[in-house]
Amino acid sequence: QVQLAESGGGSVQAGGSLRLSCAASGADIGHYCMGWFRQCLQCSRNEREGVASIDTNGHTTYGESVEGRFTIAQGNAKNTVYLQMNSLRPEDTAMYYCEAVGPECTLCDSGRCYGGMAVDGKGTLVTISS
Repeated sequence: QVQLAESGGGSVQAGGSLRLSCAASGADIGHYCMGWFRQCLQCSRNEREGVASIDTNGHTTYGESVEGRFTIAQGNAKNTVYLQMNSLRPEDTAMYYCEAVGPECTLCDSGRCYGGMAVDGKGTLVTISS
C-alpha cells in the first residue's frame, strides 16, 4: 500500500516561489502515475482541481491555471515527486495534495490521472498573500 507525505507548503507573497515535495513509501511508485491536486478551503466551490501529473513514461500534464508556472518532476531517488511553483498568485492559495494512481494508471490529463487505485496524502497548505 502506497503512503504519501507532502511537505514544503507555507506562506509567501505574490510573485514568489515554493517547492512542494511528496515522499512515497510502501511501494515502488515507478509503477504509478503521480500528481498534485488542490482544494481551496475558503472558496464557495470546493472541488478538487488538477494541478500537475507525471505518468510512468515521464509525460507531464498541467491544469490550465498553472501551465507555464508550475513544474512537476520525479526525484533522483524515484520515491519522491516535486512540484516547483513559480510566479505564485493569491488564487493559488489552497491545500495541495499528492496523489498516486495505479498500478494500472490509464490516462493523465490536465493535471489528474485516472485508472487503478488512487491514494492521497494528507496535504500541505499553501497561502499566497497579495
